[in-house]
Amino acid sequence: MQEKKDVYVQKLKAKIDEWNAEIDLLASKANQSKADLKIGYLERIQELKEKRNELETKVKTLQEAGGSAWEELKDGLEESLKVWKDSFTKAKAAFGQGLKEGKEDKD
Repeated sequence: MQEKKDVYVQKLKAKIDEWNAEIDLLASKANQSKADLKIGYLERIQELKEKRNELETKVKTLQEAGGSAWEELKDGLEESLKVWKDSFTKAKAAFGQGLKEGKEDKD
């Protein structure tokens, strides 16, 4: 059971690391955007970071949970993952649309 939990936690941590890299990429793009778009982008990035921090806290709680308690925590974490993925997908789409519009403005 402990091995199963450890593998699950490691997969979550790897996914969070991947998302962190994508957030950094979005932040870089935001900093290169026009001022009117930049503010909105940075607000979205801050929201993503806050949700990511909540997710990291839940992962840590899960990691520290013993026995069968981790299975219960896992269910709650799965719901948090769904919310995070949805938020992240929407943010990426908004960035993509904004960047596309910004390029069209320059043409």
